[in-house]
Amino acid sequence: MKKIGIVGGVSWLSTVEYYSGICRLAEQAHLAAGLGGVPAVPEIVIESLNLRRAVAAIGSDPDEESWREFDAYHAEALGRLEGSGADFALIASNSPHHRFSAITRGIGIPVLNLFDELAAEAGRNGSGDVLVLGTALTMGSAALGEAFRRRGIHATGPSDPSARLATTRLIEDIQGGGDAASLGRLEAIVARELDARPGRKPMICLACTELPLVFGDSKGASSFEHGGLTFIDSTRVHIEAAYRVATGERNPG
Repeated sequence: MKKIGIVGGVSWLSTVEYYSGICRLAEQAHLAAGLGGVPAVPEIVIESLNLRRAVAAIGSDPDEESWREFDAYHAEALGRLEGSGADFALIASNSPHHRFSAITRGIGIPVLNLFDELAAEAGRNGSGDVLVLGTALTMGSAALGEAFRRRGIHATGPSDPSARLATTRLIEDIQGGGDAASLGRLEAIVARELDARPGRKPMICLACTELPLVFGDSKGASSFEHGGLTFIDSTRVHIEAAYRVATGERNPG
């Protein structure tokens, strides 16, 4: 199997999900094949970043210079993964993919673009309309919107500024340990936005690796149904893509 490199720590909660998710897929494949003994799990190396430093370094579009530290912090981590012998890499966070081209410039190993994977998953579900929930950076990302447009899909964040603010606050609370009302808060955000989109029933893209955590362990699929709506789990989509590349089931490109 190919060795996987993960840029993690942004946040550590989602990094745990990435590591355990890849290992669980390996165990499931082992059981499904009826094999005995210990399952073959891909080698994984993780560069865990400081979330506070990463957030503090976020720049402001269109000022390219303002992104210098953010880009360099993530690119240096990818470089260390490359130096450790990783065959390909992924960044366990949606927000840095807004700067994917700049961050991966000069990196000698393939890096799986999460935005492209999310757009492909929406396409497989036949969706032409997607509501994007994530950090403020991700919900307003032109790079994310373009990834979906290339597949003929209209994807935008909430039109209601209060819904966007509620989403970012929910993410911050999850990163801080979450609370029992997190799922209810997410449902309220979605309901508020659907009220603003009468006659439309978009797919909900959880474009933040923390947001799927509010559903607990009950889903376990890249796309799932909840409350009569279809949700995309960005973490699961990325995990499954990484596992397929590690096992040779698909190319990293």
